[in-house]
Amino acid sequence: MSTTQSPPPQTAVRADPVPLPVLVVFRGIGQIWFQEHALTGALFALGIAICFPVQAVGIVLGSVIGTAVAWGLKYDKGEILAGIYGFNPALVGIATFFFFAPGATSIGLMVAGCVVATVVTRGARGYVPFPTYTAPFVITTWAVFLVGRAMGAAGADAGANLVPTPTVSPGVEAILHGVGQVMFQASIWTGILFLVGIAVSDREHAAWSLVAAVIGMVVVNYHLDAAARALDPERLVERDQLENVRLGLYGYNATLAAVALYLWRRSLIAPLVGVVLTVPLTELVPRLGVPALTAPFVLATWIVLALGRLEGRLFGGKVAAPA
Repeated sequence: MSTTQSPPPQTAVRADPVPLPVLVVFRGIGQIWFQEHALTGALFALGIAICFPVQAVGIVLGSVIGTAVAWGLKYDKGEILAGIYGFNPALVGIATFFFFAPGATSIGLMVAGCVVATVVTRGARGYVPFPTYTAPFVITTWAVFLVGRAMGAAGADAGANLVPTPTVSPGVEAILHGVGQVMFQASIWTGILFLVGIAVSDREHAAWSLVAAVIGMVVVNYHLDAAARALDPERLVERDQLENVRLGLYGYNATLAAVALYLWRRSLIAPLVGVVLTVPLTELVPRLGVPALTAPFVLATWIVLALGRLEGRLFGGKVAAPA
């Protein structure tokens, strides 16, 4: 997630059409996809609201809590304004209401999780010598998930889209679901709104996200069996393998890995390697008894970054001469 410097002091009072705190909250949501853009975050929230209004409230509240905690603890102002302390808590907020119905237990866990995710994000940025991306969200949400289950929190009910779902081919459906599943949404309209939101900020990132969702869907076919069942990486239930593909569950980590690695190195190879790695990782992580969340994205990206560092140490700037 990008950082920015604090803006220079303004010599004149300027009336913004949108209050700064609102912009910062939605920048935090936009930073889930590396976009420091409030309109991007607003389109993400809208894409969630048309499926699960409660989850939309969760993602906005998460960003609000993260931003407020960072401000109260006097973290770097430039990072706060860029939304850096909003994206991990925003994901914790939506994840809590993805797994659990609203109630005293789940709300308490959500608030506590958002606070913890903010503090962990700050610690990671200060003491970890490589990008941690959504790792604070993953670790915190695993704790929320396990504690919520142990406390007997009621599971969330499946919601219904507020707008009619168009009929499209299974392949298109899987691709758009793969984009929407970054924030737990299996909706064609949500996937479209997410892509539009990214494109508002950066069209190349939107293109990479779309390409990665396609590749994730294709790569998983290396062992696809219409008669087989597989573990849903989020719900941790056995389901028809083809249904997992249709729901986009092998595409969402790929989209984040592609953008993260394209930001690291503007090339084809690094993002494509990261995308391919996310597929087996998406299948392996749930075997630990916890939902995959964005752990496959984080792990795949770390692997590519480590390979890049190793390459630099072994070969430096040496380039082989043509044969």
